[in-house]
Amino acid sequence: MSEANCRRELDLEIPAEEVQKVSEKIARDIAKIARVPGFRPGKAPVTLIKRRFADDIKSELLQQLLPERIEQAVTKEKLVPVTQPQVDKVDYAEGGALKFRASFEVLPTFDLAPYQDVEVEVGAAEVSDADVDKTLKELQERAATFVPVEDRTIADGDYAQLKLTGIPAGGGEPLRAENVMCHIGSEETLDTFNQNLRGAKTGEQRSFDLAYPADYPDPKLAGKTYKYVADVTAIKEKKLPDLNDEFAKDVSDSLTLAEFRAKIREQLNAARDGHLTNLTKERLLAKIVAANDFPVPEALVEHQMDARLERAVRSLASQGVDPRAVNVDWVSLRAKQHDRAVEDVKAELILDRIATAEKIDADEADVDKQIAAAAEQSNESATAVRARLTKQGALDRMKSKLRSEKTLEWLRQHARIQVSAKSEDSK
Repeated sequence: MSEANCRRELDLEIPAEEVQKVSEKIARDIAKIARVPGFRPGKAPVTLIKRRFADDIKSELLQQLLPERIEQAVTKEKLVPVTQPQVDKVDYAEGGALKFRASFEVLPTFDLAPYQDVEVEVGAAEVSDADVDKTLKELQERAATFVPVEDRTIADGDYAQLKLTGIPAGGGEPLRAENVMCHIGSEETLDTFNQNLRGAKTGEQRSFDLAYPADYPDPKLAGKTYKYVADVTAIKEKKLPDLNDEFAKDVSDSLTLAEFRAKIREQLNAARDGHLTNLTKERLLAKIVAANDFPVPEALVEHQMDARLERAVRSLASQGVDPRAVNVDWVSLRAKQHDRAVEDVKAELILDRIATAEKIDADEADVDKQIAAAAEQSNESATAVRARLTKQGALDRMKSKLRSEKTLEWLRQHARIQVSAKSEDSK
């Protein structure tokens, strides 16, 4: 057995006496039900049964003896398999011993490096007036209204309301939109639209061609040319509300703008503290993982690579992008996840060891709280969520995740955290 990785190979042997005993029983069991020409059911001699059903007897023999002997060996060697044993090099002849090799991956054994009183540095910039102003500006933008403009043409800064039709060059399904707001002159608007819509009036129609670049973010449009017909149905200006007490009352439960600013500062401080807590845990875990050098089972790494790829696919889907339509080499992307997947697996194994050592566990109260949060988010009852998770076999995964989270929090509470003025950590 090599300790350089997590693959183990056990050369095992079952004594001839034990093999013969089981073989005889299998032959007798087959004899009771076998139909052999010239004999009534159950009356054929066992010697004849052994010759006629030799392959069946051997197959049943291996199924009965091998798993039990592998389990005994695994227990004796104090191994924890993470893959099903693969059997080869089977050596067996009737009347002799049964020899074979079992290969599988196991959880690694390793000595934990010190994990208490670990020093980690994070930044903690104070929330400034500029930060509060930025948040207020964002809220002001959201509360903006669009006012129709009369008796003039489209200029930079205006919002052109369009009825838009795009015909792809070379044929294909046209693009149609009844009510598009196009911000003229802005960075997010393609320059072809800016150039062709400036100076247009309400009720006017403009036609133009647009060749999308090959690296355009929308794969349905990338590299294609469309002929657009744009009917200007309205010209509008964005009007921002004044930042005053009335605005504060409209967008919050504050009575004055000063009170609203104070609440925004409080919320920004809470968000900053939450970010720094997560960053502390992330850096702390990375430091502990780096201090522990041990091999990890490749099967667990492969599983983690799949999980990372699945998260990437879900992220695209949540943004309304069909992963199948994206020009991505998924095989290459998966392969690039290998090193990070190794670190993920090491982190899980280390947290499990620490949780065991410090007697940290997720109790039913933790699980109930998590289920209640999931129920509120999905508008289901807690009972329904628990039933669904139980059916999916996801409750154990939930408990494992909660246990890891509690362990990380325990590590944070037992770490030496150096807070600096590095503002980039708090962004």
